[in-house]
Amino acid sequence: MGGARPSFIYRLGLGLAQRALPLAARFDKKLARGLDARRGVTERLTAWARAHRDRERPLVWVHAPSVGEGLQAKPVLEALRAEAPHWQLAYTFFSPSAERLARTLPVDIADYLPLDRPNEVGAALEALAPTTLVFSKLDVWPELTLAAARRGVQLGLISATVAPHSSRLRWPTRGWAEPAYRALDRIGTISEDDGRRLEQLGARRAAIEVTGDTRYDSVAERAERFDRTRDPFARLAIVPAGTFTIVAGSTWPADDAVVLPAFADFLAQVPGGRLILAPHEPNPDHLAGIMQRAAAAGLPRPVRLSQVEHQPSAPVIVVDRVGVLADLYALAAVAFVGGGYHRAGLHSVLEPAVFGVPVTFGPHWQMSRDAGLLIARGGAVALAVDGRHPLHSQWLVWHHDPAARAKAGAAGKQLVREGRGAAERTTALVKRLVGGG
Repeated sequence: MGGARPSFIYRLGLGLAQRALPLAARFDKKLARGLDARRGVTERLTAWARAHRDRERPLVWVHAPSVGEGLQAKPVLEALRAEAPHWQLAYTFFSPSAERLARTLPVDIADYLPLDRPNEVGAALEALAPTTLVFSKLDVWPELTLAAARRGVQLGLISATVAPHSSRLRWPTRGWAEPAYRALDRIGTISEDDGRRLEQLGARRAAIEVTGDTRYDSVAERAERFDRTRDPFARLAIVPAGTFTIVAGSTWPADDAVVLPAFADFLAQVPGGRLILAPHEPNPDHLAGIMQRAAAAGLPRPVRLSQVEHQPSAPVIVVDRVGVLADLYALAAVAFVGGGYHRAGLHSVLEPAVFGVPVTFGPHWQMSRDAGLLIARGGAVALAVDGRHPLHSQWLVWHHDPAARAKAGAAGKQLVREGRGAAERTTALVKRLVGGG
């Protein structure tokens, strides 16, 4: 694989996409933010390398597209920093939503991934001079991967998973990416089934081993560090006896359209109900939409988290900041995880599960292995397309039957417990890559 290069069609398609991005960014604020932040990234990497890169020391470059993949990489980066403090660590990401997480990681340099074009990729590789390049979950960029392989960089993929119905298993994506997957030296998969699907993508069987999903370690360790005495959690925990708290996390407008009317129905029967709603993107447009939907559902006017002082038990609290959702689930009796009514797909169901909180979500959950496992164990319930009444009914069941609620929560907590240990196995895999084998 040392001389392989991406196909002409891939390079042509990416070149056309690059030209179209500025126009598309006019209609997509998140895309515009990413494009703007990515300007000058190779220059920034080069400047850091001139000042700090010690080529006598190994450098591990980890790439994770967004927050979920970053959380899979996090425990591995933390272990590498502790076990091999003389190594240099670089971290790149693709989505603007990962900026905040990137700033918290124990790495020497963190920045956006340059676009997968020959010049940008070459400049990044020249600057960082990585010993090892590791991708988290699935995204393996052909230009970067094959250019790194030609330079003798050891290539890895960790917490690797491929959904059974993933579009990557079909043409044309499969053809474009096949040489890159074949070039990988070591792949740590979540399961044996994922390994078989990776072989369909082009990965070599000899490179594959089952190491598990490092997110289980990540969410478990975060839960263990959770401090209930700090704000805003301490204030939110001061509620009247009998308060039944529902946390709806990482919701999109399509999720809100189900959750808010369902909660209005629930509140009419359970006056002690409280909804803490954390939108995936708490921007002004989404927050305004939540206010409008709440009013249309006949709910009391929501109180924003930043304005909660003496109203922690307000019936509806809207989270208008990022970075607190995973801990907010600790306050929940039950949880709704967003994304199942949205094309982006389901968000993390492990974050509530680790606290022993039973979960509900929308019908589009099939790309989430964790959701399937939770359903099979009785720790989660998937809703229908028309989910208002089923969601309201499920909340009532769990409210009136604490034993059933506890049993469902315990199933999720046990699932997370069984999944731990992946970070240790994955770190060992990365260390073997740095050692050249």
